[in-house]
Amino acid sequence: MAKLTEAQITESLANVRGWNRLDDEIIRIFEFSDFVQAMGFVTMVGLLAERAHHHPDIDVRWNRVKLILTTHSEGGLTTKDFELAQAIDTL
Repeated sequence: MAKLTEAQITESLANVRGWNRLDDEIIRIFEFSDFVQAMGFVTMVGLLAERAHHHPDIDVRWNRVKLILTTHSEGGLTTKDFELAQAIDTL
């Protein structure tokens, strides 16, 4: 899987809500009412990620979950990142 071009990244970002680009990653922070809801969300993300064979970096802070997507094996953003971001957005 090849890295996306700048134009492809710009186009792909328009199709995901709330995700921001930082260098070769896309990042989104989700907020919940408490730790239990945050961890339930993390579990659902984990199941999606496992099915996609593409795993985000996850940072949990009580009621906040920060997800970071990049394709480490390609050294940047690929379609896999944006496909998983779109799937996460449906949760």
